[in-house]
Amino acid sequence: MKRTTKYVALDVHQSTTVASVREQRGHVIARAILPTEAAAIVEFFRGMRGCVRVAFEEGTQAQWLHDLLAPMVDGVTVCDRRGEPRGNKADQRDADNLSHRLLTGDLRAVYHGRSDRLTLQELTRAYSNIVEDSTRAMLRLKSLFRARAIRTPGRRIYGKKDRAVWLRKLADRGTRFRAEALYAELDLLAELRPKAKALMVAEARRDPAWGILCSVPFFGPVRVALLLATMKTPWRFRTKRNLWAYAGLAVVTESSADHEFIAGRPVRRRRQPLTRGLNKNHNRVLKEVFKSVATSSLGRAGEFQDLYRAMIARGMREDMARLTLARKFAALTLRLWKTGEPYDPAKLTAQAT
Repeated sequence: MKRTTKYVALDVHQSTTVASVREQRGHVIARAILPTEAAAIVEFFRGMRGCVRVAFEEGTQAQWLHDLLAPMVDGVTVCDRRGEPRGNKADQRDADNLSHRLLTGDLRAVYHGRSDRLTLQELTRAYSNIVEDSTRAMLRLKSLFRARAIRTPGRRIYGKKDRAVWLRKLADRGTRFRAEALYAELDLLAELRPKAKALMVAEARRDPAWGILCSVPFFGPVRVALLLATMKTPWRFRTKRNLWAYAGLAVVTESSADHEFIAGRPVRRRRQPLTRGLNKNHNRVLKEVFKSVATSSLGRAGEFQDLYRAMIARGMREDMARLTLARKFAALTLRLWKTGEPYDPAKLTAQAT
């Protein structure tokens, strides 16, 4: 008996999940509304026979649902639909559309292949959230004083030594309470930050790639932990250009009217495509890591600073030289992680293109 393939799409919400099941010829053969609970979803899929392929959108429950269904079905696709025109929206319509696109192979997948770094991933998120909240509280505190024409140069406003002096400058009781609340928030975050960093670095040190990535100049423990948690594995990127696009370091180009007729034959025009900046759909953590590493390398003498100056001497613009340097660090990360070799400055090539 021929084994049939079923294409199942799930429109997942906090309390309910809408399912659409489509067979190989394109007909919807089943629809269901399930509670977003492990037992109900597992029971739904256990009743299916043949090859089962599942798709659902990236979201809050995506990792949990991927880990739940991966051992049960023949294929799981977590898709990214950001920037797509949606038209009329309804749960059942979205599920039907998703099952059709799964059947036709018209979905852009998001990587959810490995779950062995989930602990590190959560610890890096905790550390990043604490850093972001600290920055937000500091900016709010300064804006509170500046809104009343009180100058706040440097970082003295954040210290505990002169805190009472700063609070006396605020005449209004409500404003003073806001400042006290922000100071209390900063104190709590300052206490949590080293704990979160220590846990994150300790977990990252257990990874086999830790020593390899730490051998790269300007890759400190925080940056290496972020790389390990975000990339998870280098084998998901076939070439360095795939990593460049994922990290937001790929240049977007546009061209039009590329051919003209000469002597009755179409001939491609000899002109460069127009550049339109860097790709916008990317991983922000990786872009920040590679950009910050490239910026840090410019302030210290060494092979990377020499590489940057050589590009400037050849007539390259400064922004393009910094981009090329960030790409160089991304390419180094991918190559060293795949080969398992430590960084060797003697093998640094002239340009990463």
